[in-house]
Amino acid sequence: MVKKNWKAVLKSDPTEWLLEKDNPSVRYFTLTDILEKSENDSEVRRTKEEIMESEVVTKILARQNKNGYWGKPEDFYIRSKYKGTVWNLIILAEFAADEKDKRIINTCEFILKNSQDHKSGGFAYLGSKTSGGYHSGVIPCLTGNLVWSLIRFGYLNDPRVERGINWITTYQRFDDRIKEVPNGWPYDKKESCWGRHTCHMGVVKTLKALAEIPLKKRSKEVKDTITQGAEYLLKHHIYKRSHNLSRVSKPGWLQFGFPLMYNTDVLEILGILTRLGYQDERMQEAIDLVISKQDEQGRWKLENTFNGRFLVNIEREGKPSKWITLNALRVLKRIYN
Repeated sequence: MVKKNWKAVLKSDPTEWLLEKDNPSVRYFTLTDILEKSENDSEVRRTKEEIMESEVVTKILARQNKNGYWGKPEDFYIRSKYKGTVWNLIILAEFAADEKDKRIINTCEFILKNSQDHKSGGFAYLGSKTSGGYHSGVIPCLTGNLVWSLIRFGYLNDPRVERGINWITTYQRFDDRIKEVPNGWPYDKKESCWGRHTCHMGVVKTLKALAEIPLKKRSKEVKDTITQGAEYLLKHHIYKRSHNLSRVSKPGWLQFGFPLMYNTDVLEILGILTRLGYQDERMQEAIDLVISKQDEQGRWKLENTFNGRFLVNIEREGKPSKWITLNALRVLKRIYN
């Protein structure tokens, strides 16, 4: 990949738009990730504080039970899809809500108590009040999303999250249409998660979690798992079928969304790989796709959304998106800077 001024690939510079005060979360990440301002910078600190007063965060927290959950405590994932505790925790983590806020801490503790499988350390979509997440309900995309969220909220050194990381490095597979599936737990029950071809979303979410670990704190097992996961995605040229690179794996991955929950897209995958430092020619078609989707103002649209199913809508489908634009700039800056 030829190095250049990364803004040379933009039709226009949208930075000032991202710095508008209507979205403190985007403004905060623009200051730190795009303008590279220190966390100690007064503007950064002030913007971080404003996140907790933003519309999305306040509306979500207004409907939270004092014990840290939303709706019925037992319906934290499947039966309360996109409105339950798991989904709101992911959104709050994406928005960089304050990890020291008691309401955030309560939710993290609720998830660790009710979703984490005490036996393996993975996270399950069903749980009980007395024994945590059901052993049979542990799935990779959920484990990745929750480990990622908990790390974002300051739980990296918590032994329970360390067990979640260990689950990923122990059990996550990166199979690409193998003849025989390994026997035994957790591979023998969830064809959609494991099967003969590993679930693409499971790979992405677990790799996203490991990318959140600072480089100096990554164990050998974490580094090895990152290498395997990255090669799996590169083998697929991000969004294609590895055994037939002329075909797209899922057309939906070409439509950019935020937040993505268990789903994924080209932009998210590139964001993870570039954060991990990867610059590989097998990424180029995906990068070209990202560049091609900007408008004349250097903005990207929200093309895929779960709006109408969340507790609160996040941006408008079909309109320029500050979140998608921010994520596109992050990728292009890492690639071409």
